[in-house]
Amino acid sequence: MKIQSKITLLFLLLSGGILVLLSASIFYFAHKFSFDDFYKRLEARVNIYAEVNLFPDAKSEHTLQVRNKYLEKLDEEKEYVFAVDKDGKARIPADIKADDDFIRDIILTGHAHFKNGNTFFAGSLFKKGDTKSIVIVSASNPAGFEELQELQKILIYGFLLAMVLVYFIGKIFSFYTFQPVRRIINNVKNITANNLHFRLDELSGKDEIAELSLTFNDMLNRLETAFETQNNFVSNASHELRTPLTVISSELELVLNKQNIDPQQRQVLNTVYSESEKLRLMINSLLTLAQSGFDGKRQNWESIRIDELLLTASEAVKKVIPESEISIDFENIPEDENLLLVKGNGNLLRLAISNIISNACKYSNNKMVRVGLSTENKKIIIAIKDQGIGIPKTELQHIFEPFFRASNTHDFEGHGVGLPLTLNIIRLHKGSLGISSEVGSGTEIKVFLPLG
Repeated sequence: MKIQSKITLLFLLLSGGILVLLSASIFYFAHKFSFDDFYKRLEARVNIYAEVNLFPDAKSEHTLQVRNKYLEKLDEEKEYVFAVDKDGKARIPADIKADDDFIRDIILTGHAHFKNGNTFFAGSLFKKGDTKSIVIVSASNPAGFEELQELQKILIYGFLLAMVLVYFIGKIFSFYTFQPVRRIINNVKNITANNLHFRLDELSGKDEIAELSLTFNDMLNRLETAFETQNNFVSNASHELRTPLTVISSELELVLNKQNIDPQQRQVLNTVYSESEKLRLMINSLLTLAQSGFDGKRQNWESIRIDELLLTASEAVKKVIPESEISIDFENIPEDENLLLVKGNGNLLRLAISNIISNACKYSNNKMVRVGLSTENKKIIIAIKDQGIGIPKTELQHIFEPFFRASNTHDFEGHGVGLPLTLNIIRLHKGSLGISSEVGSGTEIKVFLPLG
C-alpha cells in the first residue's frame, strides 16, 4: 500500500474516531438532559400532589386549578401516597411496581428517582407532625424516547455522510501533500548512467522535501564521480593491460617458432605462453564484467531471435570444446515468431548463454547437455540442464559472486567470473536467473527474458 493511501486511511480512522466520540457525547448528554427534565416534571407533580392532598389549605384549590390548567396530563400518569410507620417501614401498595431500593432511598434521603422500562418514578418524603408520608408520581415518556431514537438516526446518518466526505477530503489532502514526492520520484526514474549530470530542482524551503531533494543531489554527485572513475578505468585498462599482454604473447610465439630451442627451454616458454593466454582471457572477462555493469542504453540494442541465438551460442561452445554434446529442444517454441524476439545486445546475450552452456559441458565432463526453449507469461524461458557434478546447496547462494568457485570444482579450470558476468548481462536485459542443483546429479539453470 502506498504511503498516500496509508495517510488517507489514517486520516479516515482518526476522523472517524473523533466523530464517534463526538456523536456518543452528544447522545449521552441529550439522553441525560431528556431524562433529567422528565424527572423534574414528575417532581413538580409530586410537590403539587402533596400540597393538595397532604397539606390542604385555602390555596390548595387554587393550586389544583393551576395544575390542571397549565400542566398537561402525562402518559400513564399515576399518583401514589402511603404512610411510613415509626420503624421506618412503608406500606407499599400492590399496584406500584417500584424497586425496594427506590423506596429505601426516599426514606433515607428524602428524594429519589427510578426507571422501570419506559415508566419513570419520582418520589419524595413529607412530614406532617409525627406522620411521615411518601408521595410517588409515575408516568411513561414515549415522546422522549422517540426524540432520542430520531437523534440516534440523525447521528448515524450524519456519521456515515461525514465519513464519506472525510475520505474524499483525505484523498485530496494526501494527494497534494505527496505531490512534491511524486515529482521527485518521476525525476529520479529518468536518471540513468547516460544522464547522471541531471539534478533535481532544489527547493527554497527548509522542510523534509527540500532536504530530500538536496540529499538526492548529493548522492547523484557521488554516483557521477564513481561512474566516471569506473568508465575511465575500463577504458584505460582495456588499452594498458591488453597491449603488454599482446606483446608478450607475440614475442613468445616468435621464440617458440624457432627450431634451435632447447627442449627444456621450450617447455618453460610453452608454460609461460599458456599462462599469459589464461591471464589475457581473465582480463577480457573482468573488463567485460565491468562494462556489463553500465546502463543498458549504452549498448547496441536490437531485436534478437532467441532460437537463432541458441544455435549460434552452442556452435561457439563446440568450437572451444569440440568433444561437447549439446541437444537443443525446440518442441515448445510458439508458432508466432514475435514471441521469440527480445530487445538487447546480441553479443552480450550470446556471451551469457555461451557461458552457461560452456560451464554445463565442462562440469559434466562433456556428457549430454540439454537446452530447452519455451514461453510463458510474456517471458522467454531458456532451460540449460547438465548431468555434471552439481553444486552443494550451502554454496548455491554464492555462485554469482565474482571469483567464487564451488568446493567440488578443484579438478576443473576456471576463474569464477563467468556466472557473475552472465548475471550482469541478464539483468541488463531486465531478465532473471533461476538455478537448481543436486550434487552428483547435475545442475539446471533457467534464464527468464522479457519479450521484445
